Amino acid sequence: MPEALAEEASVRVPVSPNWARAMPPAPDTRVKITAEYAKHVGRDAYFWAWPLVNMYNRRLHFAQVKEIGRSGPLMQAPLNQLAMLTDYVAPEERSIACPNQDVVYGIGSLALDVSPVVIQVPDFGDRFWVYQIVDLRTDSFVQLGKMYNTTPGFYLLVAPDWQGDVPKGITKVFRSPTNTGLAAPRIFMDDTDDDRRAIQSALTGITMYPLADYDGTMKSKDWTHLPEAPPPPPSEEESRWVFPDKFVDELPLVLADAPPLPGEEARYAQVLAVLAAAKANPELKQAMTDGAQDADEKLVTPLFQFRNYGQQLPHHWSTISNESAFGTDYFTRTAVAKSNIMVNSPNETKYFYQDFDADGARLNSANRYAVTFAKDATPPVNGFWSLSIYNEHHFFIANPINRFSVGTKNKDLKRAADGSLTIHVQAEAPSDPDQRANWLPAPKGDFSLYVRSYWPKAEITEGSWTPPPVLKVA
Repeated sequence: MPEALAEEASVRVPVSPNWARAMPPAPDTRVKITAEYAKHVGRDAYFWAWPLVNMYNRRLHFAQVKEIGRSGPLMQAPLNQLAMLTDYVAPEERSIACPNQDVVYGIGSLALDVSPVVIQVPDFGDRFWVYQIVDLRTDSFVQLGKMYNTTPGFYLLVAPDWQGDVPKGITKVFRSPTNTGLAAPRIFMDDTDDDRRAIQSALTGITMYPLADYDGTMKSKDWTHLPEAPPPPPSEEESRWVFPDKFVDELPLVLADAPPLPGEEARYAQVLAVLAAAKANPELKQAMTDGAQDADEKLVTPLFQFRNYGQQLPHHWSTISNESAFGTDYFTRTAVAKSNIMVNSPNETKYFYQDFDADGARLNSANRYAVTFAKDATPPVNGFWSLSIYNEHHFFIANPINRFSVGTKNKDLKRAADGSLTIHVQAEAPSDPDQRANWLPAPKGDFSLYVRSYWPKAEITEGSWTPPPVLKVA
């Protein structure tokens, strides 16, 4: 077991006795099993547990952080605390695929078995905001945001088995199904200097801390001046969080933190029985690892491509409708975790993915494209919408105008005489000034487009609105 995992194991909350009583008869551990069977179980478990291991290893990363600070293009904080950016995320970010350049982000890792956590909500006025807080499975268990009419105050996040007293002044308690989780505030900001200044006062009131530090008074933090930690090594792809060769050692800890959902009891019993056999038999452990490696290559990696999953929509767009509430939809949970982890709940944000043009050809910077929203047909939202562009690795690539998305945040987009709005997606700047105002620079090679609709209206959630085609321009 890796040293960091061993340290984490010392603070695990024991598995609930209720979970043990709910289990059906387990496999007979006295029975010899074959290496091929162990490989099969390892392959299957790797696929559906991939998101959980991803989240757990992010927790282990944050467990090494000693103080709130900046690390290259991102921020970092110790467990049960968070750190905020003060502007859009930089294009060099490689920790979470498909970043958003419409909001100011925060990030914090939850270890609720160590302590309950207080998260503050300041007064955001009319500004759109939402706090996404997910458990080990990447399912949301908190409703905090403008769409919920959340009032400023203190909110408490607690572990599944926490039985403590709720202090005076706490507005609401949210109980997580797991001890491990992640908090990611998102605060909308216009792409203007005026709004960059205006948002700062609200950002200072966003903070998160262990319950022992709660005293009933709103704390504030100046996020503009943080210690600088060494940056992560440069990379073109997302930082790796799941490794097949470590999977067999990590899986028991992960499953202990995520008791089975209804109907998963037999699945857990099967995996735990094989893990027990593998612990005593190196050949079986290697077989499970081989199965994990096979699943990584043949099952998980292909799901990085948006075109390989989701509900298929007109013009080759796709979407999902159970984001951050995946239940036992293992395929979609793992696909989303691989391609763009940390998506909001459907009523908070609806996402639309695109890898192709209207003719079904892969989007590529060698071509020019136009995305035209008819008059009054931009995404119908109560919050905001945007059209983002990502390179083949689902990240931003620096461009001359530092633009990676267009939408509500932009105050200078040019509409045609008929009221339509055309976004010009291409590598080189358009020669026409009006087209240049609506230019979304394309990174070199294959790329993807991505529509976000924050606080979507019924036309989106019920499916009557879908994005327009991506037309290749001659």
